[in-house]
Amino acid sequence: MTDRRLKFFCVGLLGLGICATSPLQARSAHCLIQSSGSTDFKGSCDFTAERGGSFAVSSPRSNQPFFANIDQISVTLLSPGQAEVRGLTTVGINSRWGPARRSRIDRACWIGTDFKICVW
Repeated sequence: MTDRRLKFFCVGLLGLGICATSPLQARSAHCLIQSSGSTDFKGSCDFTAERGGSFAVSSPRSNQPFFANIDQISVTLLSPGQAEVRGLTTVGINSRWGPARRSRIDRACWIGTDFKICVW
């Protein structure tokens, strides 16, 4: 099978979860994380795409959290434009931040009742 045909074959099967056998790779991105109206983090981050549009971001420095004790933030899509957001602490506690909606103004941003996460 040619590379092009194989690519389309895998993309078609990916929707069924059949072609996702390799581990997900993080890529460099730019993050803005705000809580209670103030900016907690703005800078480089590692972005990992997950199934169905969900994603996680983490600090590019393994020994330095984003802020306070938050190492990783996950945005799990529940339906189009709606997600559940959680933060993972340095001691492994998975804290629920709550629901978020995708911003209509800036599609790179997800906004909750007291937080905002933008990744581009």
